[in-house]
Amino acid sequence: MPKTILGKWSVGLNAFFLIAIAASLVFVEILKVLSFDDHWWDVTVAVAFPASIIALVTGIIAVRKYEERSVLVYLSILIGLCLILFIIFHSLFIND
Repeated sequence: MPKTILGKWSVGLNAFFLIAIAASLVFVEILKVLSFDDHWWDVTVAVAFPASIIALVTGIIAVRKYEERSVLVYLSILIGLCLILFIIFHSLFIND
């Protein structure tokens, strides 16, 4: 478990990101209640993606400045980096 405040924020924000995306996928794919074409998906992405990017920044600061060594913080940084790569590759190679 993280020891620093920034480490806890990093893990918490990425947990929020993962729960929001997982809940969205359950509502669309399993329950068939919503569709990815609706506006709720835009709002979900607009809230969840910045939360993960903020988690990436706080995780990097926690590791570099406060010497956080928690595995969860490193996992949070990895998820944030994967999200940034997803955004870049989605912008470059996928036409909506």
